Amino acid sequence: MEICTYFKSQPTWLLVLFTLGSLQILKFTLTLLTTLYIYFLRPSKNLRRYGSWAIITGPTDGIGKAFAFQLAHKGLNLVLVARNPDKLKSVSDAIRSKHSNVQIKTVVMDFAGDVDDGVKRIKEAIEGLEVGVLINNAGMSYPYAKYFHEVDEELVKGLIKINVEGTTKVTQAVLVGMLERKKGAIVNMGSGAASLIPSYPFYSVYAGAKTYVDQFTKCLHVEYKRSGIDVQCQVPLYVATKMTSIRRASFLVASPEGYAKAGLRFVGYEAQCTPYWPHALMGYLVSSLPESVFDYFNVKMSLKIRKKGMLKDSRKKE
Repeated sequence: MEICTYFKSQPTWLLVLFTLGSLQILKFTLTLLTTLYIYFLRPSKNLRRYGSWAIITGPTDGIGKAFAFQLAHKGLNLVLVARNPDKLKSVSDAIRSKHSNVQIKTVVMDFAGDVDDGVKRIKEAIEGLEVGVLINNAGMSYPYAKYFHEVDEELVKGLIKINVEGTTKVTQAVLVGMLERKKGAIVNMGSGAASLIPSYPFYSVYAGAKTYVDQFTKCLHVEYKRSGIDVQCQVPLYVATKMTSIRRASFLVASPEGYAKAGLRFVGYEAQCTPYWPHALMGYLVSSLPESVFDYFNVKMSLKIRKKGMLKDSRKKE
């Protein structure tokens, strides 16, 4: 009674502020608890329930290679798709040495070349297979930061062909079999450059291509959810791979193995996610900054990368 009397005696504006503040605290608490559950307590799905085979594009290095090993560890048979037959054989042999019961098929496909021919080979390789998981990992970025007018025609063509056309056509080819069985999981690799940060200057075509992947995936997620197919765009930030030119992993830079483990825990859930929790934390902090502040530091960092890249190019020409 005393508490009720106390509140009744307060001015209306103070009660409104108290109510709004309480709602904000409640909202923050619920968001925090939900996030902690998702990243640390939520169980991963049994990927074998989607089917006994998984397809990984770009599995010869980095994240794709780590995904291949993790999927084999979970007992899935693999279809590995990449352009270099020697590297495909090397990865296949390495996986078989650790997981002798796993069946592996390889498909040679140059994502920067004749995509339609490569897709045809994929269709032939998976005919009759129960393909439950597709990971569209094959991707391409800039060799280093560049102004848009410095990006040559070959690089523009490769960025669009590999990131956009390759992802689109491989997805369409594999989706048909999933629809027939009414189950499947598709993971398209996006980028923090398109989804977590306000802008990604000096990598404009890459960021644009990954923005396409992000929106493409969200649309498919809604289109096919009722058909038993889970479509997801994973959005990493920095991972220590050849493509990012980062050699060592750290708290904010995931190792390929660390990212792949986190990534598979999220398969089948959200339409868009950032599985590696330090990346999600970084994205949250960046989103809290004014865009002008972030852009200032981002441009400064990108220009340093551009300067180093140009110096490296000039040395090659000497």
